[in-house]
Amino acid sequence: MKTGFNLSDWALHHRSFVWYIMIISLVAGIFSYVSMGREEDPSFAIKVMVVSAALPGATAEETVTQVTDRMEKKLQELDTLDYTNSVTYPGVSVVYVNLRADTPADKVDGIWLRVRNMMSDIEGDMPEEFAGFGFNDDFGDVFGNIYAFTADGYTPRELESYVEDIRTAVLQLDGTGKVELVGVREPVVHVEFSNTRLAALGLDRATVLNTLAEQNAIVPSGIIQTGQEQILIRVSGEFSTAEELANAPLRSGDTYFTLGDVADVTPGFEDPPSELMRVNGKDAIGLIIGMRDGGNILEFGEELDKLANDLVAQLPVGIGVEHVANQPHVVDDSVGHFVRALAEAVIIVLAVSFVSLGFRAGMVVSLSIPLVLAMTFVILDMMGITLQRISLGALIIALGLLVDDAMIAIETMISRLEVGESLTKAASYAWTSIAFPMLSGTLVTVAGFIPIGLNSSQAGEYTRSLFYVIAISLVLSWVVAVLMAPVLGTTFLPKKLKHEHAQAGRVRRVFRSTLIQAMRHKWVTIVATVLVFASSLFGMQFVEQQFFPTSDRPEVLVDVTLRQNAEFGATDREIAHFEDWLGEQEEVSYWSTYIGRAAPRFILTLDAPTATPNIGQIVIMTPDLAARDSLTDKIRAYDASHFDAEFFAKFLELGPPVGKPVQYRVSGPKPEVLRDLSRDLASRIAVDSRLTSITLDWNEPIRVVRVVLDQARLRQLGLTQSDVAKALYTVFNGASITDLRQGDKLVDVLARGVATDRSSIDLLENMQFGNAEGQPIPLAAFARLEWTVEQPVINQRDRVPTITVEAAVLGEDQPDTIVKDLTPVIEEFRQSLPAGYKVVIGGTVETSAESQQPILAVVPVMVMIMLTLVMVQMQSFRLTFVVFAVAPLGLIGVVAALLATGAPLGFVALLGVLALIGILIRNSVILFQEVKDLLAAGKSRWDAIYLASDSRARPILLTAAAASLALIPISRQVFWGPMAVAMMGGIVVGTVITLLFAPALYCAVFGVRPPSEDEEGAPA
Repeated sequence: MKTGFNLSDWALHHRSFVWYIMIISLVAGIFSYVSMGREEDPSFAIKVMVVSAALPGATAEETVTQVTDRMEKKLQELDTLDYTNSVTYPGVSVVYVNLRADTPADKVDGIWLRVRNMMSDIEGDMPEEFAGFGFNDDFGDVFGNIYAFTADGYTPRELESYVEDIRTAVLQLDGTGKVELVGVREPVVHVEFSNTRLAALGLDRATVLNTLAEQNAIVPSGIIQTGQEQILIRVSGEFSTAEELANAPLRSGDTYFTLGDVADVTPGFEDPPSELMRVNGKDAIGLIIGMRDGGNILEFGEELDKLANDLVAQLPVGIGVEHVANQPHVVDDSVGHFVRALAEAVIIVLAVSFVSLGFRAGMVVSLSIPLVLAMTFVILDMMGITLQRISLGALIIALGLLVDDAMIAIETMISRLEVGESLTKAASYAWTSIAFPMLSGTLVTVAGFIPIGLNSSQAGEYTRSLFYVIAISLVLSWVVAVLMAPVLGTTFLPKKLKHEHAQAGRVRRVFRSTLIQAMRHKWVTIVATVLVFASSLFGMQFVEQQFFPTSDRPEVLVDVTLRQNAEFGATDREIAHFEDWLGEQEEVSYWSTYIGRAAPRFILTLDAPTATPNIGQIVIMTPDLAARDSLTDKIRAYDASHFDAEFFAKFLELGPPVGKPVQYRVSGPKPEVLRDLSRDLASRIAVDSRLTSITLDWNEPIRVVRVVLDQARLRQLGLTQSDVAKALYTVFNGASITDLRQGDKLVDVLARGVATDRSSIDLLENMQFGNAEGQPIPLAAFARLEWTVEQPVINQRDRVPTITVEAAVLGEDQPDTIVKDLTPVIEEFRQSLPAGYKVVIGGTVETSAESQQPILAVVPVMVMIMLTLVMVQMQSFRLTFVVFAVAPLGLIGVVAALLATGAPLGFVALLGVLALIGILIRNSVILFQEVKDLLAAGKSRWDAIYLASDSRARPILLTAAAASLALIPISRQVFWGPMAVAMMGGIVVGTVITLLFAPALYCAVFGVRPPSEDEEGAPA
């Protein structure tokens, strides 16, 4: 654009106002940086809802048929459904509703409401015994602070009271979200009947229980209307303590007695408990605290710490407190590391600027960095984007790119000063010569990150702030280059400059000579480049593939799993033995234990198993990564020597949780066949020594004693099947009679058999029943016992029974590599499957592929935008072809760098590889715009491509150096390391090859012939 409005010239004529904008931007940027929220990782929507249902008394198979299948069938009508996976226990169904990856996060809450309505629609189709639905759409709630309270000399109820008081105080803080208690033992009054004693006295258990319930019921007693006032009538008799319940009078014929005469009435707690929590081996109650959406976790952490210190100081002696999860501290440490890395990157870029451009020009480029960063912080703060792993890493990546425009603008200004132009004219020349090529190049670079911005998968949501930071900072860098850099240049650059590049140095002379040879032997250059590129494609198969790396946090998580028919007490004992061993290990700082449930989600990426009596989870804190790795090896050895339970040690994950990384799902109609096939598959993959902890997510059947009733005899005795079932349930599990009302607490009164009755299988045969006439009747009089087996749990995926064979990885090999190596084994197994059965790869490989699909779907949009931008700038099909031909060359450096360092190509690194396309195209756009300008000035095509390549080589190499060297601080990090390595290799190698390949390809496409050596112009 040669005429018309000139923004740079306008800025030079309004310098005071531009300086005002710069000062305000810096001040606003500082305030925005301070006020921005801090997080360890960006949040993303957990697009999973848990729907539970109950059909008491049904087998697992009956529950699947009558409940689970109906639920899943109805849920398949959901248009945003990806798949359902269900876990069905006898009488209990748990269905996980998984939405499609492209479901917008802001639509999820509305979809959960629709799920509730869908379940309400089918409730009338359920069996009469159906006990209703339960919904959990807060599956992804994060509780960043967890306090564990222990008591020495206090009852669990007293400890709970103290923790409840603290919970009430915490809820008063402005930043508090959801606050819950875990590990609470529910108080229960047990009324334990001796079946033999009841039968001997001729008592009917049901009559006794009904009498107690009716006495304790709250029923209206009437109101006396006197004509002037109302007088309420109240009837006494309600129970408030276990002693009152034990003294409740009963009658059998003419005999009067109390409940305590025929039953043991004892206050206690839920037995077995539904869940327990311990800290360092001591029973505890956990206070789990979440932060409201949009809060600043560092500020909230400071407020919470102050309040907690005050409240803990008021607790009586004997109550201890352990802060077992402290997310604000982790975030502060994480953000601090990134800020230091950002500072290192700034120093590196400043050094490149000063060394390459000199002090004065380097000062102009250096001042553009804080300006761009400050304005970026303002916009990010307005958008609600927090400072976390992704956004801070993106700032470091952007840092090396955002100086490009300023460098090019100042280089252009210096070149004009060297030919004698005035400061003002030189400063405004950038707008007329390179402003729009720079804008096109900047937008092309931004377009390279579009697959991140438009990726709606969980992994895409996790990394989305990368796109926003890059896009905002690069567009702002162009604004600074054309609006503020001219003002800074006229302030810091001298009025006149000597032509410093009249005598080329050795490096430049070597480059010129190489460039001429590349252009003269264009086909050799092109073929050689294509062959090198082909070799990089071949070498790609040797690059390790990865989804997300494991976290560099020092925690070790241990998933404890017993056989599926294990009772809660067995799980508790196994974990207690492990805790005893754990207390002897020097690598352990402290630990928290959760029995019957997973740990609260103290980090969004936590993988939480379904709560059942046979599982537990232990979170162990170690002082550093070396201790973490050492302890993990010890836990694996401990697991190998204990066969009653699996102790699977793992680390926290970065990105969406997967669980054990290598998984295969075997599906088919018959569970018994499915079980045998899955065991066969497990034995086949077990030959790979890189796999460990190979398990099936459901496997062995459980023993069942079936009470076969003689219905005719049952009628003769005046009993029904329901009478027998209820009596058995009361003896062995316990039946709720009533509640004791103690303040705002309801204490369940549970009737059950004495311990000897409910724990003995032999006693079942001799169990006595009482009929309506009070006659004792032994079970053997109307039933016989049969032994059989049935499934304790049935897992389904999309209504098809499915067993998942899971395995962890030993060593440094990536799951994708192992899965590829196992392909022949899996194919052989697949060929042996009966009709109706199939095996599907799951785990990390599947999740990675699912996350990459939305990216690949957006790549055509990215290419189209880039193509349009380049075409607008080049206005030539052949030039556009040449520009785009350099796009894939960055892969040469990517493969070389990844193979040399052994770094894997993970999800984040893949995003960096896609971004390289935009970076390399940007350089080509600026290069060939120079060619067009030189052609317009009357140069021949040979001279134009030669002079443009020579003149643009220095700024292109400088910006490549800045972009690649700025990545050094994050190349050492677990999360960003592979991406940094890939981008550094791609930028450096791709840029160098581009400077030689692009001119040669231009010569081939446009048929440019080299002049004779004596006609070849001297370098400018």
